Order: sequence, then structure tokens, then C-alpha cells
Amino acid sequence: MTAQEYNIAVEEWADRLYRFALKTVQEPEEAKDIVQQSYETLWINREDVPPEKVKSYLFTIAHRRCMDHFRKPRNSELHQEQITATVNPNQHSEWKGYLQEALKILDKQSKTLILLKDYEGYSYEEIGRITELSHAQVKVYLHRARKTLKEYLISKKQIL
Repeated sequence: MTAQEYNIAVEEWADRLYRFALKTVQEPEEAKDIVQQSYETLWINREDVPPEKVKSYLFTIAHRRCMDHFRKPRNSELHQEQITATVNPNQHSEWKGYLQEALKILDKQSKTLILLKDYEGYSYEEIGRITELSHAQVKVYLHRARKTLKEYLISKKQIL
């Protein structure tokens, strides 16, 4: 990968990579660090990454950094507090707030799959490469995650 191809990758994917990291870790500064680390890793390995694999490579690195973030014991409690603080019905439309709440009930893997598929638009194959899951596992886990979200949102609608 040349420096020019690297610059194109930065321009093309930085915003989407940041949105993915932010939705996953819910901390703007941590999301910026994850994006920076992802591009740093790409730069270090630029000789080995073909241009057509840059997108998948970046999101794989970002996914792993996000999971590392949750593995740190000090971050799990802080993360829950920040998620609670960020969901404010006055700041979001009613259903967007419910969807944010619903995403909190998912385990980390399910949340990542939902974000990659439904927010970022990745194919099952791309998600499988990023998360190191098989095509079938991605489909099954996504189905279960969507079912959980649907049940949660239906229960919220009945309460209102």
C-alpha cells in the first residue's frame, strides 16, 4: 500500500470507523483513540494489506480494539455509567432513545453485529471476517439480536 492509497483510505473510511467505534464504546475520546490505533496498525502493516482489503482490515482492527476496551475491568463500570448518561429522551426522538436503550441490553458481540450490519451496511461475509465468525454464526447471532431488540421495543410500545 502506498502513502497515496493510505491517504485515500483515511479520507474514505475515517468517519465510518469513528461512528462504529463511538457506537460501540460510547466514549468519544476512546473512539478517536481506536480509530487512530486502527490507522496506525494499517500503516505499520501497509506492505501486507492489499488496497481492496483496507476497509475490512480497518474494521477488524477497530472491532478488536473495542473488545479490548471492554476487557479492561476499570472500563466496564464506567462504560455502563456513560451509556446511562448518554441516553436522554430530551436529546433524541422518542424511538431513537428506545433503540439506544435496547442496544444496551445486548451483549457486546450482538451489539457489534447489529452495528456492523444495520448501521454500517456490511455483508455477512465481511462481518464474519471482521469478527472471526462463520457466515452461519453471523446470521444466527444477528437474528437473535434483532429478535431481542424487537421484543424490547414492543414491550416499550405497550408500556406507553
